[in-house]
Amino acid sequence: MHPTSSSGRIQLAGRTVQLAWLREHTAQAASLFARARAEVGHAWCLCRHPALRLVIRCTRAGRYHLAGWPQEGDQHETTCPFHKLGPGHSGRDRYSTQAIKETDDGVFIRLATPLARTLDRAEAHENATDEAFDDRHARRAVGMLGLLHWLWEEAQLNTWPPGTRHRTWRHCHALLRRHLRAATVNGQELDSVLYLVPPFTPQAAAANTAALETFRARLGRHNATERRGLLLGQIKEVAPTPYGVAYRLAHQRTPLYARAALHARAARAFRHAFSQTAAEHGARVALFVVERSAGGHLVAADLAAMLTTRTYIPADSSYEVAMADALTACRRAFIKPLRYDSADAVLPDFVLTDQSPAAYVEVYGIHGRESYERRKAAKRAFYQRHQARLIEWDITRPLPDLTHPERRHPGPNT
Repeated sequence: MHPTSSSGRIQLAGRTVQLAWLREHTAQAASLFARARAEVGHAWCLCRHPALRLVIRCTRAGRYHLAGWPQEGDQHETTCPFHKLGPGHSGRDRYSTQAIKETDDGVFIRLATPLARTLDRAEAHENATDEAFDDRHARRAVGMLGLLHWLWEEAQLNTWPPGTRHRTWRHCHALLRRHLRAATVNGQELDSVLYLVPPFTPQAAAANTAALETFRARLGRHNATERRGLLLGQIKEVAPTPYGVAYRLAHQRTPLYARAALHARAARAFRHAFSQTAAEHGARVALFVVERSAGGHLVAADLAAMLTTRTYIPADSSYEVAMADALTACRRAFIKPLRYDSADAVLPDFVLTDQSPAAYVEVYGIHGRESYERRKAAKRAFYQRHQARLIEWDITRPLPDLTHPERRHPGPNT
């Protein structure tokens, strides 16, 4: 499937413009956003006919931002920037509106890990057995992995669009920055509380250092409050120190330090991200809660990490890294569903979006484990009920043919 001529076209207050233009000229387009919000109440995406509604959000700083209409993401063309998988294809479905609430003013997220504490009180942590982390109910708070997956999904970094050849940290940074501006976490603007490691260039080195120092300065004790922050980057190396480890990040000279107990827990909880596969064949992306030590160092108080391919597609195992790499090599367009904090969520491994109806890809890397076999059976039953196209790979066998059906049997004139 190729992008349609209407892909990326937006209608605001009767005027049709390109989404790329709106994103590059937000100040110039402010009056157009304001008029559309006042007169119509929303914008229109022209990827389909009839057009689909888009939410117009305005931050406290007066910056406008477009977002997909709730529960309508799967109605957009798969080539559209506002396309999302339907219900049941994301761990985000497990949250209540207490955890993630979307309004015209932005997205409000309740993070289970506190970002500030009053020094004369004992720190209150969400209990992992509390309803905030109980899969039997809608979760009332977002965990660290959930926030990392939300950021990746909102920026569509779990998506490999048609025609994509490569993706770098520069691309990730630009897409993530766009979505930080329209969200708050625990009452604080995400754009101000989260430091997103920027791509390094010699020309930007001084500005990047200044931005990191500004972020560091807002941490620590301020009157009777101890402030924490969030930091998102790619772990390049884990080096031992006398008290634990130092996380050395790509594009940043300043390391993060962590105690041995925290790193040991993280290595168990996110074992695929800290595996040899991540070091040799993929990448590891991490979201940290950071504090400033008495000596001015950045110290990790909590973290979540995920394994990705070298092009930053998330993967739940080394076998999924191999599958994602094979799909990109075959020039397939696909989405990787993300489970957020729901460890037992039953989701497809990949969804191929370059054919209609979409096809599913399942990677079977475990044999003999009862819980895994039950999940496999549940997935197969779902696909059979919906008569869905399914590509399966048992890792004891060679990879299946992943070539797009239209390219397997070329016509006589090709």
